[in-house]
Amino acid sequence: MINSSLRIALRGLSSMVWESTFESVASKKAPNAQSLLLSRRHSLPSLQLHSSATSMMRVGGVRMSTFSADRGGPPLTSSTSSSASPVFPTYVPSSPQRKSGSGDVSPEIHEDMEDLFVEIRKELQGRDPELCKVAEYYFDGQGKAIRPMIAIIMARAINAHLQGSSQSFLLPQQKKLALVTEMIHTATLVHDDVIDRSNKRRGKPSVNALFGERRTIVGGDYVLAKAGAMVARLNSDEVTEILAQVLEDLVHGEFMQMDSSGDNSERFAHYIGKTFNKTASLMAYSCKGVAILGGSDDSLAEKAFQYGKHLGIAFQLVDDLLDFVSSTAEMGKPVAADLQLGLATAPVLFAAQKFPELNPLIERRFSEPDDVAKALELVKKSDGLEETKILAQRYCSEAVRYANFLKPSVYRDDLVLLTEKVVNRTK
Repeated sequence: MINSSLRIALRGLSSMVWESTFESVASKKAPNAQSLLLSRRHSLPSLQLHSSATSMMRVGGVRMSTFSADRGGPPLTSSTSSSASPVFPTYVPSSPQRKSGSGDVSPEIHEDMEDLFVEIRKELQGRDPELCKVAEYYFDGQGKAIRPMIAIIMARAINAHLQGSSQSFLLPQQKKLALVTEMIHTATLVHDDVIDRSNKRRGKPSVNALFGERRTIVGGDYVLAKAGAMVARLNSDEVTEILAQVLEDLVHGEFMQMDSSGDNSERFAHYIGKTFNKTASLMAYSCKGVAILGGSDDSLAEKAFQYGKHLGIAFQLVDDLLDFVSSTAEMGKPVAADLQLGLATAPVLFAAQKFPELNPLIERRFSEPDDVAKALELVKKSDGLEETKILAQRYCSEAVRYANFLKPSVYRDDLVLLTEKVVNRTK
């Protein structure tokens, strides 16, 4: 079943070589202070994790202030009640033009986005009405559509930067690539639901629950095939290559998620690498793709990539945090769904530093009767949720640093605002 669900993504990628390597986590210096040497490709260099307000981090050889539990809001509550919701600090990015909390993204972005799902459904039209029905199921406008929004905002910010104007435009090719990002993401959701045997997504029956596994797999393959055709029509070999890299990363990320091997010292590096592959790669390469289509040189395209990478990792960190604190109604899936799937995400890995008894549960993927309940209890007793939020804030601060390489424009401010929205979201 797994090979069937991934075969389209694997097809044509056999000549590519997996190049990412993951370094071991350094020895602990204190119960709540761990030096992480993460993958060069995915991490903040020599990232120090502390809960103190005066903690510092070194990024690219420069010391930078980091966010802490008591900066910008009240600290995490220490209540052990299972019904208590932790209160996290509000993330406030630095923006040269727009103040934090100033509202929504620019009106032009909403105009760019308003027909997004209509255009995707048009692209998915084909010979078989039943196949199209399966393929279109998740394109109902209920998703967050964060990936095409990131691509569109980056495109406008890049175009404004290159044109030397505070105003901007969106090229048709850039808009098409934004559509492709949502199509690839949704195809992975379709295949994930089959692999995980999910019966619910976004508060409604999952596509596999409605149409069956075989039709769902073919429907996901069809979405990927249509997305591939759209990429080919962009007439850019470089963009075609980086979108192929996204597919390779997605496949590797899925296999990394299935792998529960590795000792305690390697788990966090493995987790960050998996997070890049499954989530951040698509955001990073779509930002790079729209930059290339806008005429960027290699240096500018790389800055766009770095923005998307850091924002994407932060997005997934927050998603993993919300799995523990949000209700089923808010998330559209059961609380602690990752634990039930046997997955140890950042909150669990941080909690294991305080409660080593979590390690055997992680190794057996929470497969014994009381494992999920015990892990949930220990995560809530630890600083795991707080540390996850702090780490997401740090990745967002790096995304802001890369955004600020662009010339001032309302769209650069939108990129900064996105980091605030990603970290402070509740669903």
